[in-house]
Amino acid sequence: MQLSKTGIKGCYIITPNILKDKRGHFVKTLHEDIFNSYGLHNNFPEEYYSKSKKNVLRGLHFHVPPHDHIKMVYCVFGRIIDAIVDLRIGSSTYGEYRTFEISDKNTKILYIAKGIAHGFLTLSPEAIVIYKVSSTYSPNHDTGILWNSVGIPWQTEKPILSERDKNFPVFQNFDSPFKYKEAVPCAR
Repeated sequence: MQLSKTGIKGCYIITPNILKDKRGHFVKTLHEDIFNSYGLHNNFPEEYYSKSKKNVLRGLHFHVPPHDHIKMVYCVFGRIIDAIVDLRIGSSTYGEYRTFEISDKNTKILYIAKGIAHGFLTLSPEAIVIYKVSSTYSPNHDTGILWNSVGIPWQTEKPILSERDKNFPVFQNFDSPFKYKEAVPCAR
């Protein structure tokens, strides 16, 4: 596995080793010893997946304290544009976003720190996205910011959104409970 910085502290792109042969490929998405060597969290008590049609936009979602969580996101079928937004007051990248193409072809994994909003847009006819989270779901702490309030170039003018996602507050009106804490640097 290789780890690359995203430009937002505590968030990384993980590029796993891919074992390919005539049958297809095999990908390891989590390895405790490797994650420990990088100083990454590796206990994910819940895992979900979503299946989305082209132009479905999910996000921008997060859990607020005390149920905030780290996420790992990857696409096992199809292709998405994934986006993260730094909501941590005091962070040098507060309010900034980064986007990444993640697909079943490139097998990239996005590791997302606490205090970061997350969302994605499906680019392929369908996509299956897996999410691992470091805390269990808490409906009273699950929220988001409006998908188009930070300038992310989503590559569609008319995304397919849930009613919930259409009604989140804009970033500028969001009173962030997240405070930036300097992370321990990765060991490698």
